[in-house]
Amino acid sequence: MNIYEQLINIVTVDNVVENKSLKNHTYTRLGGNADYFVTPETYEQVQQVVKFATKENLPFMLLGNGSNLIIKDGGIRGIVMYLGKLGDIRVDGKTVIAQSGALIADVSKQALESHLTGLEFACGIPGSVGGALFMNAGAYGGEIKDVLLQATIVDREGNISKIKAKDLDLSYRTSNIPKNGYIVLEAEFGLEVGDYDEIKSIMDDLTYKRESKQPLEYPTCGSVFKRPPGYFAGKLIQDSGLQGKQIGGAQVSLKHAGFIINKEEATANEYITLIEYVQKVVKEKYGVDLEREVRIIGEDRRETY
Repeated sequence: MNIYEQLINIVTVDNVVENKSLKNHTYTRLGGNADYFVTPETYEQVQQVVKFATKENLPFMLLGNGSNLIIKDGGIRGIVMYLGKLGDIRVDGKTVIAQSGALIADVSKQALESHLTGLEFACGIPGSVGGALFMNAGAYGGEIKDVLLQATIVDREGNISKIKAKDLDLSYRTSNIPKNGYIVLEAEFGLEVGDYDEIKSIMDDLTYKRESKQPLEYPTCGSVFKRPPGYFAGKLIQDSGLQGKQIGGAQVSLKHAGFIINKEEATANEYITLIEYVQKVVKEKYGVDLEREVRIIGEDRRETY
């Protein structure tokens, strides 16, 4: 059997697509195709896909909600696994248990409905639970590490285990999940009982701040750069006179300089070139190195003649 047939045997024919366009799986609407796009529906299927990729020595990548990601124009070789069908959220007392494919914003809303406080900061974060753990997502003074109890993961060999939050090395926009090759299956968040109206008021306020300050009307990867010590990335970019700077279809947002938007059907190469240009100018003007928060993956487009 070929690769496609073997993947069908694992996750069924409805959950494998060959040469799948990835543009609609990222918030930037950028990127080429995946050789094999696989969508497991159970933890056991995730295990089997990982074991198959390892056995066949196939390139393998996990794709979350694509909110903090740029996929290059040449796409991704091998298997891209998407966990969007693993999206259950349940509440057990003061603990919220959410599968990897659930949106972290939906987990925050479920916490609200259960009168639980602690996840208000996540109400506007567009990523999945798995992606939120991957990069220790945060906003408005809160971070995943503040509320995470433990995660259930699959390792590179396909073994399932639970790992305490303290053993994931969660720090500013990072964790050891990528380094260890973990795939997050679910996360458990420890919250506190709160007042529904107070929780909702906080969430409404954060939603207003986000919608009024961020260029949500365009495809964007979110905040492009990490906050440099002692500075604000957006302020440095604005003071460098870069707001409105455009390369191809990619533009530094006029609404918030920390964002780069896909204004006019940009290519990933144009988007990445603009990121590098911003880094160069800010370094020249202020001597500050802007470190990317957004991940860039995949291959450059292969030219054909």
